[in-house]
Amino acid sequence: MGKYEIMYILSAELDEAARKAEIEKLHGILTNDGIEVKNVNEWGVRDFAYPIKKQTKGYYVVIKVAGEAEGLKEFDRLARLDNAVIRFLITVDKE
Repeated sequence: MGKYEIMYILSAELDEAARKAEIEKLHGILTNDGIEVKNVNEWGVRDFAYPIKKQTKGYYVVIKVAGEAEGLKEFDRLARLDNAVIRFLITVDKE
């Protein structure tokens, strides 16, 4: 079982309720595939260094997860298709 860190940026244009629903949906994708969400750290709205998809701000969320790498494939696929997700990165957590 590996440990991973996932950072994703949601559109800053989402209201509070829509943002919470989007976060729950993304975490639900992980838990449905046997990934355990250990820690959620919401950084809030931050400015970008350069525009991404014509946006200058985004809502940053960093989560630590544990599970098999195969379980992350569905998250990767669905996050790419989700218009509310501006960008995401999955890395191996060496801690």
